[in-house]
Amino acid sequence: MERRAALSSQRQVFATRDPEEARAFVALRGYVLDVPAREASGVDMQLDGVYSPGFCLLHLGYGAAAEVRTTRDFDDYRLVAPSRGRLFAVIANDEVAYRPGTAMLVSPTLDNVVRVARDTAALNIILSGVELRRQLGALLGEPLKPPLEFAARLGLREGWGRSLARFGRLAMAELRRTQSILAEPIIARSFREFVMAALLLHQPHSYTEALRRLERPIMPRDVKRAIDYIEANLDTIIGLPEIVAACGVPGRTLIKHFQDFKGTSPMRYMRAARYQKVREGLSRAEPEESIGDIAARWGFSHMGRFSVEYRRRFGENPSETLRKRRSTLI
Repeated sequence: MERRAALSSQRQVFATRDPEEARAFVALRGYVLDVPAREASGVDMQLDGVYSPGFCLLHLGYGAAAEVRTTRDFDDYRLVAPSRGRLFAVIANDEVAYRPGTAMLVSPTLDNVVRVARDTAALNIILSGVELRRQLGALLGEPLKPPLEFAARLGLREGWGRSLARFGRLAMAELRRTQSILAEPIIARSFREFVMAALLLHQPHSYTEALRRLERPIMPRDVKRAIDYIEANLDTIIGLPEIVAACGVPGRTLIKHFQDFKGTSPMRYMRAARYQKVREGLSRAEPEESIGDIAARWGFSHMGRFSVEYRRRFGENPSETLRKRRSTLI
């Protein structure tokens, strides 16, 4: 057995080969650690962590295969990014494997069990539930009602997840220095709030739509009128002149507003809506209805081009959509 005490009030380094000591150490932090008897001799727990109010950043490995659960009174959110090996997490009955390049985000209100493969190590970011919910409340401008629950999987090889992983690794390296700027309480709090904001604004969660509604400007009335007109006339032949006339604004203005608020043009919006109507029709088709009948109903006459575009949009041929419908009628 080996054990090293904390180096300072903020940084803690711990190592042990004793399964019971490993269990006791994690139990003090709200976790239950189960090590199978056959793995007990392989325990080599290594922890290097930095703690500050409402925030913890640590690198952790158990050596042996193990299972980790949180206790009922655990209230923190935990992001775990493997640096080697793999994890298997069952969160709210969904089981997902995590390897380097992915991370799991565990919400305290969701039942979870994490199985750690042998020789796995991971960067852990632990955030106070109280502080995270307080920051979300500040963003929303109102108190929370349902629990804050995140989507469990987070990709770290691209986009914002890649940036977050890079900042996490840099912060871990910086905090290991004897005179790190991140040891300053004000700076440490700013970093914690940065991580919280990144998760709340980019990782899907139970309040994502509420946050998006706050960001979304009010749609101009001409765009709403255009959409209403398009939706009401999907089964008729209309073009941009008819849509513009229904809106009462110049075509150039309508096209700009449509691009700004819908990310497309009025005619492309109408085409996408017609494809969606075909898909809905195929999914509800009666035995005597054919693909050609349903496509023609919504203005598609060239079946070759229609089928190619349908597959591009929905990832399957029209015949596959219809076959699924047929199978439910047998």
